[in-house]
Amino acid sequence: MDGTGEQLNRVFAALADPTRRALVARLAAADATVSELAEPYEMSLQAISKHVKVLQDAGLVTRSRDAQRRPVHLDAEVFDLMTKWIERYRRTAEQRYQRLDAVLAQLSEDDEPPRVHPPKEAS
Repeated sequence: MDGTGEQLNRVFAALADPTRRALVARLAAADATVSELAEPYEMSLQAISKHVKVLQDAGLVTRSRDAQRRPVHLDAEVFDLMTKWIERYRRTAEQRYQRLDAVLAQLSEDDEPPRVHPPKEAS
């Protein structure tokens, strides 16, 4: 499997967890520290840190040092990779459905009974 495929596997595996998806949604709004990310959850900072580490290993987030703060930053580039992958298969599926629609339309035309016109009334 190529590097892109491996990264996609890590990304989709990371996003399979609802807590990590919620963290990504929170980080889409603004960078945050692990403490800030942990606020709405009834779990330890260590547990949130582990979730952040999985997201970081998948390439979804990065951490930086801002004085004493260590904010977590969402890396939007990985979403481009995911979007391209999804779009490729969406287009393929759409083309299949368009071909199926054409076949069904042709079958429908072939199965139509001949139209019988009522006789014209004599005036």
